[in-house]
Amino acid sequence: MAIYEQIIEATDYIKQKISRQPKVAIICGSGLGSLANSIEKQVIIPYNEIPHFAISSVKGHKGQLVFGELNGMEVVAMQGRFHFYEGYTMQEVTFPVRVLKRLCVEILIVTNAAGGLNPEFSVGDIMVIKDHINLMPNPLIGKNDERLGERFPSMSGIYNKELRELFMKTAHENRIKVREGVYLGLTGPSFETNAENRFFQKVGADCVGMSTVPEVIVAAHEGLKVFAASVISNIFIDKEGVISKHDDVLSAVSKASFEVEKLIKNFIFNLHSNIL
Repeated sequence: MAIYEQIIEATDYIKQKISRQPKVAIICGSGLGSLANSIEKQVIIPYNEIPHFAISSVKGHKGQLVFGELNGMEVVAMQGRFHFYEGYTMQEVTFPVRVLKRLCVEILIVTNAAGGLNPEFSVGDIMVIKDHINLMPNPLIGKNDERLGERFPSMSGIYNKELRELFMKTAHENRIKVREGVYLGLTGPSFETNAENRFFQKVGADCVGMSTVPEVIVAAHEGLKVFAASVISNIFIDKEGVISKHDDVLSAVSKASFEVEKLIKNFIFNLHSNIL
């Protein structure tokens, strides 16, 4: 079955389960799945029930779609995502984004946990992504289906400036300090060497992670507006013997999750009032 037919089959299945038409979708990154718990009037669909959806195998990713209302806005949250390092193809990793588009989503909010490269950053900082550097396989490689998007989509300005400015305004209103910077995407699952991190700093990356970029590329292909933010879960220290662990990442994100959730909820409210 061709990818387009798989997308339609998955979309039709979901539409049979819901009576809602979400305008905003949120992809919850590692340790940030609790944001979906704030959604009211929930309808939950586990990934394993949806045709052609993959199953997340990573700790901190629950594996379900949560539909409902958040601050008066119809939303859907992906409580957990898929990663290339789990053994999925890039088409499988980004499949949900294409389904979300056909559920009438207009804005995609992407969150992640990332390692900080900028020496001015601290663990727990929230960084608005203004651009990215892609060192992962591009999910658009292969034959292009014009029903999904054009052959050569532009990536210039994909992190929507209006949405970024609204989020920064929301942060200021809530007296929460946020950063802005460039996200560098790697396949993982191994963490970076010190030499790699020094190189990434020199080419302009402020943080590094193992997700987000493929989803954003496909969102650009589909014509979605994108906002993305990282929670800085650890800081690069250029010393031998400093070891990064996934449990430490989850712990750091957990401590920052209250502010992240508060910001996203108020951002949604401002979206409802100012844009949608």
